[in-house]
This record gives sequence, C-alpha cells and structure tokens, in this order.
Amino acid sequence: MPRILFCLIVFVAISAPPLAAGPLGLVLPTDNDTIFSEDPSQFYMYTDRNFEGVLSKPWSGGAYGFTRDQKRSAAGIILTRLHEGIDIRPVRRDAAGEPLDEVRAIATGTVVYVTTSASQSNYGRYIVVHHDWGDGPFFSLYAHLSAATAKAGQSVTAGETIGKMGYTGDGINRERAHVHVELNFILSDHFQRWYEQHFTNRNHHGIYNGINLTGLDIAALLKAHRANPAITIPEFLATQAEVHYRVLVPKTGGLPFLQRYPWLGRELDRVQNPVSWEFSFAATGVPLAIKPSDQAVQAPIVTYVKPTPGNHGDFTVGRLTGTGDRATLTPSGSRYLQLITDSF
Repeated sequence: MPRILFCLIVFVAISAPPLAAGPLGLVLPTDNDTIFSEDPSQFYMYTDRNFEGVLSKPWSGGAYGFTRDQKRSAAGIILTRLHEGIDIRPVRRDAAGEPLDEVRAIATGTVVYVTTSASQSNYGRYIVVHHDWGDGPFFSLYAHLSAATAKAGQSVTAGETIGKMGYTGDGINRERAHVHVELNFILSDHFQRWYEQHFTNRNHHGIYNGINLTGLDIAALLKAHRANPAITIPEFLATQAEVHYRVLVPKTGGLPFLQRYPWLGRELDRVQNPVSWEFSFAATGVPLAIKPSDQAVQAPIVTYVKPTPGNHGDFTVGRLTGTGDRATLTPSGSRYLQLITDSF
C-alpha cells in the first residue's frame, strides 16, 4: 500500500440528526456521520484489493461482515474473510495527510483496557470500553489509534473523547488512516488458560485479546438504534441475525457464558437435567441462542448447517467444513467451542 503526501483535505460530513439516548444511548465514534447518508463510501475506509490481477479499492471492505478476500467457488465469486467491525475514514487531515479526528466512546461505560504499545497487535494502539445495559457485559473496541487519551478504570460518557484517529497496526498506512470500531461479546473469563493451551507466543492483552471478543454487526445496530432509540441488544439480534449453524456440546459443568448472557437461553425448563447444550450461531460466530438437551454427546457435533454451494468453511470463518447440509467442526471451530463453553 503506497504512502503518498496529501494536501489539506476536508471531507464534509452530510448532516444527520444525532442519535437519541435510550437504553443503549449510542452515538457515533467520530464526526463522520455519512453512514446514514445515501453515499456510505464516504463513511468507510476502503481496502486495497488484488483479485486475479485486478486492483481495486472497494469501500465495502471497511464494512462489517464477510467483506474481504475474494474467491471463486461453487457459489460464484464470494468474500470469505470476516471483518468484525467498521473502518471509519477521517473527515479532517492536516497538510501532511495526518488524520485529525477525535475518537469518542459510543456509549457510557468504563475503560477497561488501553494498550501500552502500538506494535503488539494487528489492532495497533487500541482501547476497550465496558458497557452494562442490563443484558450482560458488552465491550466496544477502538483500534489503530495514534494516541489514547483515556486511562484504564476511567468512567466515560457517550461521546466523550478517548483517543485520536491514526494508522497504527499491521498493513495500514497514512493514506488508509481510520478507526476500527467493534461491539463485542466476551467469550471467557479464563482466556489466558485457553490461550496457553493453543499458542506459544505471549498474550499481551489479557482477556481483551481480540480472539476472546466476538463482534456483532455494529453498523446495523447503529442504524437500528437511530430508527428506534429504545432497542436492546437481544431485540436487535432477534431481528437482524440468521441462524447459520447449530452445534451440540457436552455439558461439562456450569456454563459461564450463558450466566453472563441469560437472555440467550431458550426452553430452559424443557429439559430438567440436560446433558448437553445446543448453540445456535450466525455465520460470523455470533451466538444467537442456547438450548438445553437430553441428547448425550462425547464431543461437539454440528446438528444443523444452512446448505450453501461450496465448502462451509468459506461461509463460517473456517469453523466448519463440509458441503450441502452436512458439516463438521474444524480444529478452529473446536477451539472456538472450547472457549465459549469454558471446556478446557
């Protein structure tokens, strides 16, 4: 990705009404509000793409979802790489092309993590803020910052400045400066123990390592919240996310994840003494429901997958493999189930 010298550039944001406070009380993290305009290309930072020798700079690569890594498959040309957040482009730069935008908390919460180094993660310098809306802990993440002004332990209000946009992290240059923003479930409080079983390199970020955070569609949530400021996370997921696959896992004790997010439970009184749990997931891996089951299994098994042309790995972040209506977990999928069930 080339580095080029910019003249002073000012992107004029299209005016949009502010997001009203509600149960979530969401606001946009920068002055760029064109996510609500008819031209979202002015909101998202593009990615550099080289597909079969054709170079392009699609703004859609900065959106949430399967937006990257084109591939020819039985389903045609598909995008197989999940982008768990949104990349917001700057609206102000100085004469040298450096971004000037402030980065702000999307909602009231508490800063729980600030990186001390910009080189220990693909996120570069990033901040994590904990939000408690009564539906379990959620964590917003702000990455690629040039500077973090908030401190761990600090309480912040919606719209309060916590850092400055930058381009720290692998694969980002000044031209593509942006802030990457996510809103996440947390998978396990015992992440370090799981990490040590699967990786030999050091975990610098504790439980706020990106592997332990699963991002929901924050762009769709911002739009849903603008239309209905009273919306909750459970209501949003119930209307926005489609079940792509289900996995039955042995019950090996308590299920801390369900204790953190009890609203994910379904038909909890149907089975008095469950011996397993059936998880429903979106294609992205976002959990959508958890049901008790009296079906005994020795290891996690896939009980349902949405039939798709080609290999299921292309549609599930590599967590499943197989074709048609049959699928099995890959090693990556097994590790993910271990983490979300604390079965390690």
